Amino acid sequence: MRKLGTLFSAMLILAAMAWAAPKPSTPDRPFPAVLKNARFVYVASYDGDQFDPNLFPQDRAAIGAVEDSIRKWGKLMVVTGPADADIIVLVQSRPSEDVLAVYDAHMRGGQYLWRTMGRDGLQTGETPMATQFEKGFESVQAK
Repeated sequence: MRKLGTLFSAMLILAAMAWAAPKPSTPDRPFPAVLKNARFVYVASYDGDQFDPNLFPQDRAAIGAVEDSIRKWGKLMVVTGPADADIIVLVQSRPSEDVLAVYDAHMRGGQYLWRTMGRDGLQTGETPMATQFEKGFESVQAK
């Protein structure tokens, strides 16, 4: 009985360590080639746009950081509304995890085409998730 208790305790410790370990910020699928001709991008949060008074401040800052990164990158034009966009990028910034997901603005149904998740990926000044998006976008461009 004591061996069983020790084994159970070891399994719980291993499970807790695996759960608490930081997850890598990697996309869960390759960047979709269907978006290779996109030129206009709209960035918002899952809870609303940057000017929504009810938006969490972290999400507002994440929208601004991603827009700044895309403008500096220079391959896409940031637009002010989803009707003018080819790509919609939705972000969410929480203390536990950040999310950046890419949607085709011309497709209905709400299924993201590419997504990355992780901690500390959408901070002002350094946006590793936006960089992953930019690298993915460039990977499907014609050489």
